[in-house]
Amino acid sequence: MTAVPTRFTVLIPARLASTRLPNKPLADIGGLPMVVRVAQRVRSGVPASVRIVVAADHADILSACARYGVEAVMTRVDHGSGSDRLAQACDVLGLDDSQIVVNVQGDEPLIDPGMALSVARLLEQHPQTAIGTAAHALHSEADFHNPNIVKVVVDASGHAMYFSRAPIPCWRDGAAAQQSATLQPLRHVGIYAYRAAFLRRFPQLSPAPHEQAEALEQLRALWHGYRIAVHISDTAPPSGVDTPQDLERVRAQFAQPGS
Repeated sequence: MTAVPTRFTVLIPARLASTRLPNKPLADIGGLPMVVRVAQRVRSGVPASVRIVVAADHADILSACARYGVEAVMTRVDHGSGSDRLAQACDVLGLDDSQIVVNVQGDEPLIDPGMALSVARLLEQHPQTAIGTAAHALHSEADFHNPNIVKVVVDASGHAMYFSRAPIPCWRDGAAAQQSATLQPLRHVGIYAYRAAFLRRFPQLSPAPHEQAEALEQLRALWHGYRIAVHISDTAPPSGVDTPQDLERVRAQFAQPGS
């Protein structure tokens, strides 16, 4: 039986400004702010030894977290990326370079907490690997060709070879993705585990041409020679909250009895 990882920190970056959904971290979901829902969801499925911290950029987020007993730290409002915010949070918290940090997005109140355990376990199993992430099989031809859905190709050891918005791998003979009996396309899931040392190093790395072309930050790590281990999930995770329509969908789910 695979051991459950117990020595890692979950960081939840929360940025108040949002183009499509203003004040998203504080959006009410069943009487609780969204970011609090995310923290509680993760807490429900990880060992008590795992520290869960919100990396906020506004005092209102800190206040909301304090009101419901969720640990939070303040980070700068001008960070260019979520990774930069995580790096500052590592410094504020005084995390050791060897500490495993799992990044859970603050707009995923339906996240499966087991995903956090799975990506943390990757780094415990691969001491020389800087990053762990997740993916699941793609079965829809439309999703395979959708540039808003990121695909990943992995090698024999389970490490990422490339991430792309394009349909990869490409079947030379034009076979539909779902018709392949030997190779299944994979959809990338945006949950990551890092070593704190890598998070501190990442903002100093020069952007990669592929990263800029695809608008995929993880390609910077591959460009600079860092390895990314990929956990293949059996099921697709629930969608996050990006739009007002997403928010109403999630609110409806939490309004159901037993939620």
